[in-house]
Amino acid sequence: MSTPPADAPAVHLHAVGKTFATRTGAVHALTGIDAQVGRGEFVSLLGPSGCGKSTLLRIVADLEEPSEGEVRVFGKPAAQARLDQDYGIAFQQAGLLDWRTVAANIELPLELHGVPAAARRARSRELLDLVGLHDVADAHPDQLSGGMQQRVAIARALAEEPGLLLLDEPFGALDEMTRERMQSELVRLVRASGAAVVLVTHSIPEAAFCSDRVFVMSPRPGRIASVVDVPLGPDRTEQLREDPAFFDVVTRVREALHAGSGAASASSASASPTSAASVERA
Repeated sequence: MSTPPADAPAVHLHAVGKTFATRTGAVHALTGIDAQVGRGEFVSLLGPSGCGKSTLLRIVADLEEPSEGEVRVFGKPAAQARLDQDYGIAFQQAGLLDWRTVAANIELPLELHGVPAAARRARSRELLDLVGLHDVADAHPDQLSGGMQQRVAIARALAEEPGLLLLDEPFGALDEMTRERMQSELVRLVRASGAAVVLVTHSIPEAAFCSDRVFVMSPRPGRIASVVDVPLGPDRTEQLREDPAFFDVVTRVREALHAGSGAASASSASASPTSAASVERA
């Protein structure tokens, strides 16, 4: 695995755009995305459905190619960063393999890359302790709750000690109480790992609670309409949810989201039917 340049940000995006060809014409999903995510920084992508949040995450992960612009992960092209396992990724569905134990699911990426069995087991035990699941190492996914499955998925994403964690609505299918508990767990885990995080979410409180900065995106064609700083410090305990400073951040993010949507709606009113063609991409 190559060593990333020491001074490069975790993610650098310059003039990134994405256009999809459809039967009814070109759909401009993203346009003019300029952003950086620092090492160890937690950033959320927040915006309305269809604004291109997940598409942008997939571009960073080299699962989609941009139509234009430059993407760098730790100073490298996204494709090279993927080959170097510089990032881990988790989605809304945990995607665990039912026939493998919890420990074996966490070990999977290490196994695929030829890590010796003893080292795989040691790393799995370390991560199980980190996510608080050492007592279910030999269980199978169908024996776990949804929240526990997501903790396993995040542990698996951290297995190769990536410098960047990419998360696409990882808690979207959970009930509200479990979701809030998992947000606290996520912040704790990423602080312990030192990884930078890009989180796609529809939830304003989730973005405010977890993030150092929130990138608020406009409706399609998605762009970063504004950036909201979150000056809440590193310790995100449950008590923070009742703090006036937290409510202030939630209000500022909500106002930025509404302002971005309003501006985009005004500009889209004059858009051509082709450019306004619809595909359902988050």
